[in-house]
Amino acid sequence: MATKTPTKTAKPAAKTPKAPKAKPAKKAASGPLTKVKALYGSKDKLVDKIAGALTHEGADEGSVKDRLATASNQQLLRLAQVADAVKKTWGSRDKLIDALTKQLGRVKDKDFVAKLGSFSLPKLYDLARSSDRRTKAATK
Repeated sequence: MATKTPTKTAKPAAKTPKAPKAKPAKKAASGPLTKVKALYGSKDKLVDKIAGALTHEGADEGSVKDRLATASNQQLLRLAQVADAVKKTWGSRDKLIDALTKQLGRVKDKDFVAKLGSFSLPKLYDLARSSDRRTKAATK
């Protein structure tokens, strides 16, 4: 019987040590507090900025500021975004209400105009955006 002679296997090449992995740089905090501080300096400054835009019939600016001071930073950032969009697009709350009543064809309906005057700015903004979408879809 023939005996098998073991064949020599090639030794694996010596492993070279890998360079240590570079630790990824820490991400800058991107939470609401960081955004408030970066964009406005402090929560109080943000509240002062948006309180004037959010006041409406029956509410004075002082009470609005008190309520906003207890709101979360995320809510304040969202309200600031809405206030900026309204100011940029329509100029003021009253002009937004006028544009909305014209778009809906209810300019002469005084009760409807009064009801819109009692709505919050974010609700008015949402109504205007949805009305714009509706008219664009109807024209297609």
